[in-house]
Amino acid sequence: MADALAAVQPEPILAADVTPRAQGFSPPGGRAQRAWGSGRLSTKPGQGRTRLDTFYQEGCAKLRLPEMFDGTMEAVLINSSGGLTGGDRMEWRFSAGPQTALTLTTQACERIYKASAGVAEIDTRLTVGAGARLDWLPQETILFDRAALRRSLEVELADDATFLAVEAVLLGRKAMGETVLSGSFRDRWRIRRAGRLLHADHLALEGEIAALASRSAVLGGGVAFASLVFCAGDCAHHLAPLRRLLAGTQGGVSHVTVGGMEKLVIRLIAKDGFSLRKTLVPVISHLRLGASLPKVWNL
Repeated sequence: MADALAAVQPEPILAADVTPRAQGFSPPGGRAQRAWGSGRLSTKPGQGRTRLDTFYQEGCAKLRLPEMFDGTMEAVLINSSGGLTGGDRMEWRFSAGPQTALTLTTQACERIYKASAGVAEIDTRLTVGAGARLDWLPQETILFDRAALRRSLEVELADDATFLAVEAVLLGRKAMGETVLSGSFRDRWRIRRAGRLLHADHLALEGEIAALASRSAVLGGGVAFASLVFCAGDCAHHLAPLRRLLAGTQGGVSHVTVGGMEKLVIRLIAKDGFSLRKTLVPVISHLRLGASLPKVWNL
């Protein structure tokens, strides 16, 4: 795994790795210390490859760049604190420069633990330049009982940029006998193309989550679910193959045109995380034109 996560791009790096205390986040008066992390990366084209332009990491946010052999770049996001709880905060900023290809994923599932006070926050902002492609492919987020998470995803796309976003959530790990009875989960998406709103989504699970999830109009008793959005020109030709992939599952795909802009929206529900992945992986691979998922998904 160390080889898979080795940073090999010989580009100029602007790096910082400092403690939260340097940014004024030291806990006052003996209060419990909270995790803070911030990571930023941008790419640029060079000699037919996607190359590193800027790189920055702070606190518990770490970035690793596996060696790639196809001219693209992959970045693996790591939360070195091991999980998040109330009061913790992570922020990520990524930019795929014109004519580059960037895949973003996570080293492991993000765990959101019981919050004794406050809310964990994850704030992600992505920019995709002209003719560029960015795939946002984090592994699943696992919510534990009485967890509290507020998450946001803001995306700015150029006119001809391509973007794939996947977010999967597990309400506990069924194989471990875990049940999420209550908690708070809010997830906000905003995707704009050339400044115009293309996709807006807001999910809120509050209070008695188990009771909400049991409703047929919510999750129908499922404990694993995912949302995928694919933004590209001429999306419609993906509909038939995706519907074949989703046959027999609790999932569906829609093709939507907004002011001349196209997108595909896919929703998936499953009885557990393993079943969700069985559906999710081929769908993602199809939208990546047959390319496999990042290796860390299999480690």
